[in-house]
Amino acid sequence: MAKTIGVTLSERISAGLVVDHKLAGPVWRFPDKHEEEDALVELHTDALIETICRQVLQAADGAKDLAAVGVALPGLVKNGVVEEAPNLPQLKGARIEELLAAQLRNQGVPVPVTVVNDADGMAAGLASAHGKLDSMIRVWTLGVGIGYGRYPFAPGVWEGGHTVVTLDDKERYCGCGGRGHMEGIMGHRAMRLRFLDMEPEEVFEEAKNGDARCLEFKRLWHKALAAASSTTIHMSGPGKIFLTGFNSQFLDMPMLRDYMQQMVKMSPLQSYSFEIVEDSPEIRVIGAAVSAELAAASKS
Repeated sequence: MAKTIGVTLSERISAGLVVDHKLAGPVWRFPDKHEEEDALVELHTDALIETICRQVLQAADGAKDLAAVGVALPGLVKNGVVEEAPNLPQLKGARIEELLAAQLRNQGVPVPVTVVNDADGMAAGLASAHGKLDSMIRVWTLGVGIGYGRYPFAPGVWEGGHTVVTLDDKERYCGCGGRGHMEGIMGHRAMRLRFLDMEPEEVFEEAKNGDARCLEFKRLWHKALAAASSTTIHMSGPGKIFLTGFNSQFLDMPMLRDYMQQMVKMSPLQSYSFEIVEDSPEIRVIGAAVSAELAAASKS
């Protein structure tokens, strides 16, 4: 039975022992209080590495024969180096796999470490939970920004939330400053900037009530998701596309399917499907562990 540790970083660190793709104990969290969720941003790189290692050791709870440790974090990771991490800026440029592996060796845990983008970790977790480890799946996380994950892992940037879905000069709400991005339409932050007088929940509620401005935006929101999803299908082929994140509550599946039918016309590409799933730390922890297990197996 393969034993791995999965770790995720977001507002907090979550870590757990995963045995045969299932949690084999509790998920340990730091900080454990919601009001301290800015604590990670305040840690310098070395302190953050040490904190992650403490969580790994706590989750391992003395378990022997660990195969690997997987870490999923919000940022652009390439060859074990964090090239960009807007939410954890102290990690930019860090050779995080080397740092974590060295720190764990010093603690008597000489295991390989794999670090992936958190959206890819989510995709791996969903593939495991839905019995699709032998299939390609994609996942959109609809939250403050827009995350795009893919399983199995493939080299690339995969910043799908920045897919260009419109050429309108006025569409400049994306946090990166780029024009026409999916995140500039669908991201929670972008929606709040667009509707300074309304919260996103109010916008979609008023769309139900027939408000013309809100209904027009609801259509634009679904067109953006359809356009980005259609692009991935035309580039990578059909398959399962999961939708998660706290703003998945706004999804109108008949509207999305209607736009998809308008955008994907080649019959071999029409065997795609969508499914809304809950975003949970447990799935992300399992995904980080699965990613590390597969990476270690490919190197052996």
